[in-house]
Order: sequence, then structure tokens, then C-alpha cells
Amino acid sequence: MARLGDIQIPRELLQKAAHGDEAAQVVVYTTTAPATFALIRRLMSNRAVAEDLFQDTMMTLFEKLPEFRGEAPLGAWLKQIAVSKCLMFLRSPWHRVRLRLENESEPEIAQGLGALITPAPCVEGLDVERALSSLSATARAVVWLYEVEGYSHEEIARLFGRTVSFSKSQLARAHVKLRDWFGSTRGKQSCTPIQSNGKV
Repeated sequence: MARLGDIQIPRELLQKAAHGDEAAQVVVYTTTAPATFALIRRLMSNRAVAEDLFQDTMMTLFEKLPEFRGEAPLGAWLKQIAVSKCLMFLRSPWHRVRLRLENESEPEIAQGLGALITPAPCVEGLDVERALSSLSATARAVVWLYEVEGYSHEEIARLFGRTVSFSKSQLARAHVKLRDWFGSTRGKQSCTPIQSNGKV
């Protein structure tokens, strides 16, 4: 699957889609949808939430397509929309309430969660998903944006409306937690860590 930011679609096809050509819109959707959902799913641990944000992102894509100037690949433009939707959700009061309710119920569901992360035959994607699920929603987003999508700390801070030190501290704490996670599973199964973009 191509990375979302690299996806390009011919200008003529985009113009047709922007003017309501259904065949062109289908091509735009099928070309961008898999990578868009994959990105959102990595940023959001809850699949139902990810699906809602994906639908919202794709609706926004077609609503705003007439405004697309083609100064960057369509995928890069769409990635900005998807990331903004995810971070708006993470900053929302509703999400904070939801997290508090989940944390309050943690003791009752701890045993069930433990069963879900019991080591199984190694599947690389499952390893990454399990590792990411050990992080808070904010840390998960910071790790993915920095390590995989190549965002700088300055860009992440701007997206979250926070300081650069916020981004750096979130990443540092997440690295410690991920090292602990992979260390605790090493010997139980073969795991593949998130591929870094080489930044320090």
C-alpha cells in the first residue's frame, strides 16, 4: 500500500471529481481510501472512532476538492485533513470524558485486557498494534506522526496547540514505554518495532 502523502492523482481526473463526475470520484476514493484509513487507524486506538473519523475525512475531501490547488500531491493534502480530524478529536472535551470513564473502569476490565494481549504467533502488524495500544492516545499520535509520518516536533506542537517540549516529552516517555513493552515480550515472541525515520 502506498503511503498517503505520496499518492498523486492526475489533475484532469481531480477536476472531473471536483465537478461531480461520479466515475472520477470513485477513482479518487478507491485510490486514497486504504492509505487514509490506515493512517487514521494508527493514530486512533479505537476502531469505531477511526471509522467515524475516516468517513468524516473522506466527506471533507470531496467537499473541499474544488479548493485543491495541486501545489502538493493530493495524498499530502488529504493527510493534513486526516491528521487534523484525529487531533481535533483527541483535544475534544468528549474524548477526555471518555478516557476518564475508561480509566475508572480499568480495574474491572484489566483481566479481560490481559487476555487480549497474551502472546500469540507473531504477526508484525499485530506486534505494532499491541505496542501502540500500550500508549496513551496522545503519545500514540505523537509517536506515529514523528517516527513514521516524519513530522517535526515543531509541527506536532503546532498541531496540538502545545509547546515543542510537550512533543519531545511525549515522545521520550513513549519510547521508554515501548522499550519496556518490547523487552517484556522478547523471548515470548519475535517482534518488529516501529520503523524510525532516523530522527533524534
